Amino acid sequence: MEEQKMELSSNSLRVAVAGGGCSGFAYSLNFEPADDTDPLNDEQFESDGIQVRVDRKSATILEGTEIDFHEDLNKRGFAFSNPNATGGCGCGQSFSA
Repeated sequence: MEEQKMELSSNSLRVAVAGGGCSGFAYSLNFEPADDTDPLNDEQFESDGIQVRVDRKSATILEGTEIDFHEDLNKRGFAFSNPNATGGCGCGQSFSA
C-alpha cells in the first residue's frame, strides 16, 4: 500500500482463493476501497493496522493460514503457510486442498 501511495484508513486487502493453476487453487491478493464490502459474504479483521477481508468460501480453505512478506536478494513477495494445503505445484504458484 505504501508503494502505491494508498492510505491504510481508506483501503483494505482482499485475500482470496481462486480456482486455477496446475494444482487446482491459487492465492489472490488485491487492494480495494475499505467501504466496498459485502457484510453477508465477507469476514473482516485487522492485522498490523491493515483491514483484511476474506470471502466466506475462501475463508474455509485459508483457515489457519499465515501470510508473510519476504524481501531479500533471492525473493520478494508474499509467502503463504497454509495448513489446509495438501500439495503444491513445482512453480509454487498454486496448491491443492
